[in-house]
Amino acid sequence: MLRIIDLDQHLTRKSYKERLIRQQLKLRQLAYQLYLNKRTLVVVYEGWDAAGKTGNINRLVARLDSRGYEIHNIASPTAEEKAHHYQWRYWQYLTPPDEKQVLIFEHSWYQRVLTERVEGYCSAAAWERAYYEINEFEQQLVDFGIIIAKFWIHISAEEQLRRLQQRQDAQHQKWKITEEHWNRYKKRAHYEEAVEDMFLRTSTVIAPWTIVEGEDKFFARVKTVRTLVNLLSKELNYRPTDPLSVELIDNKKVKKATKKRKNHPLKLRL
Repeated sequence: MLRIIDLDQHLTRKSYKERLIRQQLKLRQLAYQLYLNKRTLVVVYEGWDAAGKTGNINRLVARLDSRGYEIHNIASPTAEEKAHHYQWRYWQYLTPPDEKQVLIFEHSWYQRVLTERVEGYCSAAAWERAYYEINEFEQQLVDFGIIIAKFWIHISAEEQLRRLQQRQDAQHQKWKITEEHWNRYKKRAHYEEAVEDMFLRTSTVIAPWTIVEGEDKFFARVKTVRTLVNLLSKELNYRPTDPLSVELIDNKKVKKATKKRKNHPLKLRL
């Protein structure tokens, strides 16, 4: 599936700015509807190292009420977390909608069938069993009224290498890259196999995967926000207004009113 993704899609800076703000403002309206309807949106971000996940998330939440969302950047499990089932720590981050309406996971329970599978951190039986466990977990979330969106940010091997090298060479970005990133890049073929299996076995009707073409970061950011707008509009049965269109209409009204005042017969000419 990954090999047929068109990575040539891109946006100009001007088009990107206009489309992004339009979708961000729509998403803000829908986030408020989540609050009114007491619903929760869970957003899962997975993708290649250096694919732009963090920057994508930053644009997603840029115009949301900071009181209504939480970002969970999942790192290696602690000793306490290892003592429990691997999904246990994710349950802890689930909060009721009157506290947080949007929960974002940068890396998630899918690490069991990705990193843990490829790097050998768990047995083959464990990651094989995880497909069923993950589908059951997400079914429980949906049954509870939670809306799930899952994004895989996809870039080519050549682009990934360029970005990793760029981080390695830039003094202010060196902290973003470790030996683990290079080791995972060398195993990219094995990760691609794991990703394809993940799509095949966990892209369900209730929680499908959305592959985001990430070669152009502008295009990827707009696509993820637009996807959420479409998803929430359907789930909440609410159509957000287009803020830029409203602004244009208001500006036309102002210009028309100003023109009438100028041509009013009782207007005093000084």
